Amino acid sequence: MGHHGSVAGRRKRRRRDGLAAAVGAVVALALVAAGVVWVVSPRSVAAPACALASVSAPYRLDLDQAANASTIAAVGKRLGLPDHAVTIALATALQESRLRNLTYGDRDSVGLFQQRPSQGWGTPAELTTPSYAAAAFYQHLARVPDWEDLAVTVAAQDVQHSAAGDAYAQWEGEARAWAIALTGEVPAGFACSFTSSPPGDASMGAALATEVGSPGAGVAVAPARGWLVAAWLVGHAAEYGVTSVSFAGQTWTPDGGSWRPGGTSGSAVEYAQRAP
Repeated sequence: MGHHGSVAGRRKRRRRDGLAAAVGAVVALALVAAGVVWVVSPRSVAAPACALASVSAPYRLDLDQAANASTIAAVGKRLGLPDHAVTIALATALQESRLRNLTYGDRDSVGLFQQRPSQGWGTPAELTTPSYAAAAFYQHLARVPDWEDLAVTVAAQDVQHSAAGDAYAQWEGEARAWAIALTGEVPAGFACSFTSSPPGDASMGAALATEVGSPGAGVAVAPARGWLVAAWLVGHAAEYGVTSVSFAGQTWTPDGGSWRPGGTSGSAVEYAQRAP
């Protein structure tokens, strides 16, 4: 027989398909009669995600990954490091954990960078705190001679001493794109989209101060600094119940999922949170 099958076979399939459709219709009518109604449209509801807002690129992060990436970027800038350091750190975390704050790994490795307590990186609790893990990575990177002039994969390997040292290279392009957006190098470079979040959490102010440093939100800052603060707020919005972020005449909201004209036109980053 050919690949289309016989006429009899096609008739049997049509009868089966028709029976399945009829059964489905009966079940649907029964559910409607019982007051159970739903609409399934996979394409109509976008999954929560974060993306590069200023350029066309295929890169996407989920909300947890985005929070970790924005922490890595913010800590690097708080320590006064150039954007190249953030690119190296993001490429490393993408390779080691896919930007997941893992509580397990090879031997005793944990966290975003799979750092090992037994090798003096810190305690497991410290290394599974993203801001601590990022700072530890940057501190070790700063000890690498001439790291500023090294390729991303070489600098990462000099810190990590991985068995697969060349693996960091595959993440260089993506890491650089995220670094440009998250450090404020480009305006409105990063945005997330989601439809639900918890009540506002007052602890966000302390987290912002710890990870981003000063100056933060509500005070006049230079454009790059403002977009760094704004990116951190967007990256952590789903965690802390942030409902809007505004800076330099543009506003982001989670349901819109993009930066749009509006909001404050001043040089201070402003934000709103859901009521506790």
